[in-house]
Amino acid sequence: MLSKQLVLKNRGGLHARPATLFVQLANRYQSKITVVLDERETNAKSIIGLMTLGAGQGKEITVIVDGVDEQVAMEEITAFLQKAD
Repeated sequence: MLSKQLVLKNRGGLHARPATLFVQLANRYQSKITVVLDERETNAKSIIGLMTLGAGQGKEITVIVDGVDEQVAMEEITAFLQKAD
């Protein structure tokens, strides 16, 4: 299991289009991927879950990846979330 804290740099955070792209990315991997913001956590493969987190620009989230392809998944997710628009 891998865990990493990241600050969202994207202007939209994880809302609408960025959330959709994030879910598409997460669904490429077999690993279980969880996003935590404050005390709330959600499945990264759920668009509804991500949208309800309210993860805006500048928010610090924790990404937890657990599974057979966790290393590659974490690298790709980190790169995606660290991109600024």
